[in-house]
Amino acid sequence: MEKKYNRVMIKLSGEALAGSGKTGIDEAFLDKLASVIKTLTVDMGVQVAMVIGGGNFWRGAKNPGFDRTDADHIGMLATVMNCMAFADKLRQNGVPACAMSALQMDQVCEFYVKAKADDMLNAGKVVLLGCGTGRPYFTTDTGAVLRAAELKCDVILLAKNIDAVYDADPAKVPTAKRYDRVSLAEVLEKQLKVMDLTATAFAIENKLPIKVFGVSEPENIIKCCCGENPGTEVYC
Repeated sequence: MEKKYNRVMIKLSGEALAGSGKTGIDEAFLDKLASVIKTLTVDMGVQVAMVIGGGNFWRGAKNPGFDRTDADHIGMLATVMNCMAFADKLRQNGVPACAMSALQMDQVCEFYVKAKADDMLNAGKVVLLGCGTGRPYFTTDTGAVLRAAELKCDVILLAKNIDAVYDADPAKVPTAKRYDRVSLAEVLEKQLKVMDLTATAFAIENKLPIKVFGVSEPENIIKCCCGENPGTEVYC
């Protein structure tokens, strides 16, 4: 397999880690995903940075009974748990990995410093980035685009529970239009459900292409890195 990209940012929803369950972490799914990442890094030489959401443990926006800032900080802690869990699983599978956080928590993981993350990626380590931007009111989507820009990633691989970009929810609208290719500008104009508007605008500004695909088949990550389009290509 020949890689198209040298360095990629993988954005994975926290819910994906729950597998068939609604909460927590499905170890079988993590093992499957770790095998895919091992193929990318060890066999193909792709440098991998990852941002994982925390929705399998906590979703701040869906807890209106809490102060928004506090709720978002709780969500950040959830993302660190996911990063630490997957980093451990990667190491068990023979893949060097390091969890980093935008908030300081030195006893459990590294504090994110761009230069240090860059050095780790160049050394072949998978870098898992927790706590999003480190600020409330910003989603992990925005965090993924920000880190992708900082680390000069070639593409953002957006693994979602839906297999592509549609103009409506295909589970509710059977006639929903599926996009094989769509521009970032059109995503913003039509408010297509790819990322939140802040993240989309930031991707446009930094000319970061995105590939959207279904996370139920983790092998799609390899296909994307080889230049295939298993879902939707969102171009600049």
